[in-house]
Amino acid sequence: MPDASIVKSLAPTGTLRASINLGNPVLAQGTASAPAGVTVDLSREIATRLGVPVAFSCFDAARDSFDALRTGAADVGFLAIEPARAEQVRFTAPYVLIEGVFAVPDSSPVADAAGIDQDGIRIGVKEGSAYDLFLTRTLTNAQLVRGRESVEVFRAEGLEAVAGIRQPLSRVVADDPSLRLVEPAFMQIRQAVAVTPDRSSAARAFLHDLVEELKENGFVADALRRAGQDATVAGPAPRA
Repeated sequence: MPDASIVKSLAPTGTLRASINLGNPVLAQGTASAPAGVTVDLSREIATRLGVPVAFSCFDAARDSFDALRTGAADVGFLAIEPARAEQVRFTAPYVLIEGVFAVPDSSPVADAAGIDQDGIRIGVKEGSAYDLFLTRTLTNAQLVRGRESVEVFRAEGLEAVAGIRQPLSRVVADDPSLRLVEPAFMQIRQAVAVTPDRSSAARAFLHDLVEELKENGFVADALRRAGQDATVAGPAPRA
């Protein structure tokens, strides 16, 4: 068990309050009352190491999970590393890598991901998602159209493209022959454990070391396997 000061920093109420994004099915599944998946397993393991119980606050979007963390309603969160978020939270090294991809109507002239960023192309995105943040800072010509769910706004607005996480967007395409995926992936989404900057440096180091241990000993891979997910476990963090 870590030093009491680390426990106090990460779980000041005596319970580790974990913010879970059910909107990313690679990371979390189930319901708000019975969540499951790799982020839930990680939360429980962190709490076990700290010697405290765990409580889950579940959300349908990363932006809401992020807000719970930055406002102090949660102690730990599980978010993609993005510069806009790094201004307000601190990340461990990533534990899982997933991909952001585009889909377009099968009749679209777009041949690859590099051809998306054109005038006249509107892309449906889930507001506040990692790929929304990434595309916001990298696109120069195409227009983003934000909605509660990227596929919903894509269909409702008759857009030219939709962005999303590879696994769920691939299932959408498999069920709809009028759509096709655009390769290659336009981004790698690095999922990490996040805390607010006011948590002690020792507490942040504890989380960093624990994430590295759980990648190396197979915990993360086993959690993904139990959840039926095929995401890639991130490699070891570079040594400082």
